[in-house]
Formats: sequence, structure tokens, C-alpha cells
Amino acid sequence: MKKLTKTVLLLASSALLSINLNAQEIDKESGLIIAEGMQVVKTNCTVCHSAKFITLQKGDRDTWLSMIRWMQDTQGLWKFDAKTEDTILTYLEKNYPPSQSSRRANLSSDKLPK
Repeated sequence: MKKLTKTVLLLASSALLSINLNAQEIDKESGLIIAEGMQVVKTNCTVCHSAKFITLQKGDRDTWLSMIRWMQDTQGLWKFDAKTEDTILTYLEKNYPPSQSSRRANLSSDKLPK
């Protein structure tokens, strides 16, 4: 019984440690994930819009770059120097990547009501 209890406690503590390692710290002011590059994103991107615009988006590097280019071409966003643009894109692609939909798959036709 003691061996089983030790095993259960070990598994439980491993699970909790794993959860804590995967938890992301969020900036209380902006809602952005605290990670390298966050301050550059916060400084440059929240001048024109809420950080919520960022946190609700998902994309790979090309998607984020196309959003930046659209804002530069149509919304008056200034051009970034190469280092700033790379920092912004690296932060966004790492912290707000494409994700799988949480929506369930459509029902097959044989499961639909008649």
C-alpha cells in the first residue's frame, strides 16, 4: 500500500510540475504573454490598437508579416528597422502560432436528422 501511495504521489507531483512549466505568465497591463520580445511588441503595436487584437489572432511568421505589411500599407503603421521587425515577428510566431480549432468535426450525413 505504501508503495502505491508513493507512486501516486510521485505521478501527481510530476503532473503538477509539468503544468507549472507549461503555464505562461501574462502581463497584467496588456494581456500579452510575458516572453522575450514582449516589450517591443507592446511598445510598437499597442500605440494604435489594443493588445487584445494580438491575443485573439493566430498565425505563422508569414501571416504576422502580412498583417504588419497591411497595417503599413493601409493604416499608417511606420516601417520597422530589421532588428525590431524580427523581434516582433519572432515573439508573435512563438507565442501566438496557428492552433487547431476547438470546434468539433461536422457530423457525417448519416448522423444528421432527417
